[in-house]
Amino acid sequence: MGRKIWLGFGVGAGLFFSFIALLVVGTFSAAAGLASRGTNAVGLAKGAVPDVYQSLVRDWGDLCPALNPALLAAQLYQESGWNPRARSGADAQGIAQFIPGTWATHGIDGNGDGKADVWDPQDAIPSAAQYDCDLASYVKNVPGDVTDNMLAAYNAGAYAVIKAGGVPPYAETQNYVKRIRTLEKSFAAPIGAVAPSQQAAGAIYFAQQRLGTPYLWGGEGTAAQDGRFDCSGLTQAAYASVGITLPRVAADQWNAGPHPARGELLPGDLVFFATNLSDPRTIHHVGIYVGGGHMINAPHTGALIRFDSIDGADYIGATRVTQDGAQALPAAAAS
Repeated sequence: MGRKIWLGFGVGAGLFFSFIALLVVGTFSAAAGLASRGTNAVGLAKGAVPDVYQSLVRDWGDLCPALNPALLAAQLYQESGWNPRARSGADAQGIAQFIPGTWATHGIDGNGDGKADVWDPQDAIPSAAQYDCDLASYVKNVPGDVTDNMLAAYNAGAYAVIKAGGVPPYAETQNYVKRIRTLEKSFAAPIGAVAPSQQAAGAIYFAQQRLGTPYLWGGEGTAAQDGRFDCSGLTQAAYASVGITLPRVAADQWNAGPHPARGELLPGDLVFFATNLSDPRTIHHVGIYVGGGHMINAPHTGALIRFDSIDGADYIGATRVTQDGAQALPAAAAS
């Protein structure tokens, strides 16, 4: 997890702080112009879906107009976190979490091996897409957004959606629809600029106040830990200081918002590093971007919280944290 560049304190640090301040101000000034172009998500964001499942999600995510690859990815992530052996207390099974009765009706042989196997992602992912599209066809004449109605039918049943004339007034169903549509933005590749984070400056301020603090594995900044942090403990605390609750582990923080490209980074974005750049499940480090190709991070045991370059070979990408994005994560929804 080690980051390599240490920028010392003293006179040099004072100059660097001034440099960072100018970068932050300048980058935020440009943000309004970037955001004014709007966003329109198409396809999958780079690194958002584990490589082993990308072709399945991409191919089957376009099965019907109400579905898209990012939406299918959001559902699979919400249901199982990409775990093909997942099993819930209600006996929902596999990467798409089908209960046996639903699988018996809607499970298909996606890979053509002669068997529809709920534990095989090559069958379960196509089956999830087919099931979504079947639900969309059931509610196609219901007023409102067809994708929202499809997701509501997935949660509450098609009859409930038809009877209500749209998304039923059930808190669980309404939250499910909002959660998946929000997570969809994390898996989609944006075509325009991603809206700047309103809380970014506060998160950076929090992290700056911890510069020079010794790293602690598992550290969350408590008094018993002498205010020390590890990498994801620091980012979690920085965003908690502005009212956004992030998961504890770096890999789980990855889906807390959309993913800006390297050339579109703004101060406050979380920047991530992984052992496999095609699999976000291998993320092992996170920092807070401050501009100019640098981040504040808690690097490793024996180091201090410091500024480092983000330009390492293990850089996988960035996340622009949003309140809705953080609340949509499975851990947040469960709590």
